[in-house]
Amino acid sequence: MYRVILLPRDADLDELRRALWAHRIGHRITEEDDGQVLWLVDPSQQEALRELLAQWQRGEPLMPEGRAARRGGGAQWLAPLRRVPVTSLTLGLCLLVFAATWLLGDLVIAAMTIAPVGIVDGQPVPGSLGEGLASGQVWRLLSPIFLHFGWMHLIFNMLWLWFFGRQVEALHGGRRMLTLLLLSGIGGNLAQYATGTVLFGGISGVDFALLGYVWLMSRRRPGSGFFVPQMLVIFMLAWMVFTMTDIATLFGFGNVANEAHLGGLVVGLALGWYHSRRAR
Repeated sequence: MYRVILLPRDADLDELRRALWAHRIGHRITEEDDGQVLWLVDPSQQEALRELLAQWQRGEPLMPEGRAARRGGGAQWLAPLRRVPVTSLTLGLCLLVFAATWLLGDLVIAAMTIAPVGIVDGQPVPGSLGEGLASGQVWRLLSPIFLHFGWMHLIFNMLWLWFFGRQVEALHGGRRMLTLLLLSGIGGNLAQYATGTVLFGGISGVDFALLGYVWLMSRRRPGSGFFVPQMLVIFMLAWMVFTMTDIATLFGFGNVANEAHLGGLVVGLALGWYHSRRAR
């Protein structure tokens, strides 16, 4: 992420922001003590950005003209999804699996749990992860993260995934986002399975990994463009600790994949520490 210019705090940047996205210039605008800072993702676009910025400062039209601009307007709502394809695809898979679970029920759950699950006398009987891997069912290492067992479970996990995931992908690229997704998803699932639990699901372990990564990058590399409100960090960590206590059971929150949360957070902090040291 490359710092381009400091703009006044009260400057209205909505038109400039829309024009930058219309011209396919990846950027980020952050609030700092002395004003608003414009950051550039790809240094090869620096000249194009400066030309557009000069037009904006002169009050000239910024949006691209012609049929191409009109054609893009119809799919304008898809633009944020195209900019972060790994995050968007993950969201789509979670929604697709949730819909399939609603339609097909236990068939989907049995196919995506970390270990094979059979039904004996109407009751689920879990097998072992080793049996599943030996039979080639390697997807089970990751697939539980796409399972969600209710609308609230799904919605909250999707909100955190979008908030943190698009930061990681926009600032550090799809490969980094995919690495975080795979390592924290598999790591969190294995941590939960190690406690003897088979019937669990949800992408919240990945969410905690993204939280740890974004928070550590924002603290150790303030100029990186990453941002997370401190109160949000406190809330999510307090929630993780709360669900580990017996008090949570009294309020109906006892069946939570706590070890997956903790495992994901450890992965995110480890990767955040490593990449914040390597970043210039």
